[in-house]
Amino acid sequence: MVLTCEGVMRRFRAPGPDAGGDVEVLSGASLSVAAGEVVAVLGPSGSGKSTLLHLLGGLDRPDAGQIWWGGFPVHEHAPSDLAERRARYVGLVFQHHYLLSDLTLLENVALPSRIIGRPDEERAGELLTRVGLEHRLGFRPSRVSGGERQRAAVARALALRPPLVLADEPTGSLDRHRAAEVLLLLLELAAQEGAAVVMVTHDEPLVSQAGVRLLRLEEGRLREASERAAAT
Repeated sequence: MVLTCEGVMRRFRAPGPDAGGDVEVLSGASLSVAAGEVVAVLGPSGSGKSTLLHLLGGLDRPDAGQIWWGGFPVHEHAPSDLAERRARYVGLVFQHHYLLSDLTLLENVALPSRIIGRPDEERAGELLTRVGLEHRLGFRPSRVSGGERQRAAVARALALRPPLVLADEPTGSLDRHRAAEVLLLLLELAAQEGAAVVMVTHDEPLVSQAGVRLLRLEEGRLREASERAAAT
């Protein structure tokens, strides 16, 4: 498996002197994802979707449970100790593109390779071409549309050929047409690269049309969407 998590729990201290202690956001979430598989985690705002994704990406540490990238025990390491391994193993896509404004699209997509000391603008240019931005290589983010910026962010996430791609509401800032376009692009590229994909979203109609595996985050646990449908 590219990604496995077992019994993951995460608590946060509730704000305010009268809040009543810790709030348990995740209560034993478990998940496994194979190479080439796409999983969409559904749930309303505040259900813990982003918390789960941050844990899966090694950006946060669980209070209990285990997370594995292949055979590597993520849960045994502090997030600060995972930066180099994460850069090579995990591609991240967010709702907001987080492209650097003073760099061109080509430079933004090549940035991960520069960070690890192996600049590869050829790979960056290839990815931008594959997302339909070959005519925008030298443009800065401010000169392209929101959909184009998000496509460039998808290309950047795949720059180092990561086995795992994590996407946090990757289409949330786009209109319906652009959202469908970016989602399809993400799925196509991930399939071509053989990457496992976990995305979190509240847009069930959009991901349902994409034919991916659907999970729901409810009461801090992950359940197959079909289980809920069968119970109702």
